[in-house]
Amino acid sequence: MYKAKAYSATSATSPLASTTISRREPTEHDVQLEILFCGICHSDLHTVRNEWSEHVPTVYPCVPGHEIVGRVTKVGPAVTKFKPGDVAAVGCMVDSDGTCPECRAGLEQFCPNMILTFNSPNKHLGGVTYGGYSMASSWTSGSSCASLPTSISRELRRSSAPESPLTRRCAAGRHQGKESRSGRPRRTGAHGREVCSCVRSHVVVFTTSPNKKEDALRLGADEVVVSRNANEMQKHAGSFDFILDAVSADHDINAYIQLLRRDANLTLVGAPAKPLAVAGMGFCSDAAASPARSSVVSPKPGDARLLRRT
Repeated sequence: MYKAKAYSATSATSPLASTTISRREPTEHDVQLEILFCGICHSDLHTVRNEWSEHVPTVYPCVPGHEIVGRVTKVGPAVTKFKPGDVAAVGCMVDSDGTCPECRAGLEQFCPNMILTFNSPNKHLGGVTYGGYSMASSWTSGSSCASLPTSISRELRRSSAPESPLTRRCAAGRHQGKESRSGRPRRTGAHGREVCSCVRSHVVVFTTSPNKKEDALRLGADEVVVSRNANEMQKHAGSFDFILDAVSADHDINAYIQLLRRDANLTLVGAPAKPLAVAGMGFCSDAAASPARSSVVSPKPGDARLLRRT
């Protein structure tokens, strides 16, 4: 075991402050990382402020951070995928039980006993896991660590969250031999646009701020809609195959449900602190769309996608 510098919160009202935490040496199946970068996700803020207390109460002190890029410093003897000096990425999870049906199917992100990167029971040291807001090193199970070629942009390194739902849902239009129309409340990164392009999707970005239009178009959006403009929203009623909702604050989800066409899908990747009020009739007609939820992405599809780009 060794000490590492980190930033932690000691309560729901305290700011993040410099501290020292305990890290352990890698075991047989572990990879140890020197953390180079860590993104900021709204889930970090929700957890630090204990805004998900009804579902996942925060244990303090809390060291958040799950968009981690680092350099491998050590590997356990059973690890063959990584070697010291490799660049690797860690997302929301760092371990799974490896025995459940989901794990055996290669879908560790659905494991009922998965260990999250932070604020999850630490089976080795006790207490809870600490995340990527650490200036020294972290560790992860080798199966939860993704290979990351050094040529990949920093934007792409932190934007894999939308990949899974975009790939699954947008591809429906491609299989039907048509172009899909995909909308995204708030920007989910340039990579979201890249995935949609691969499946021939026309991308519309929704924003509450007119001054973000230029940025959205520069990042590759085909069209930008100001969601506070009722006339702009009405023009798109019943026209979308898929909408990816990445908003982590309270918002009117019913306004987006009305934009879906028959058999379309709206997927949530944001997780507001309070439940969203959904008008049930929006999903009750014969031509109704379907809601979905996407959170943790598997490192395996990410590995393949990253390697295809090099």
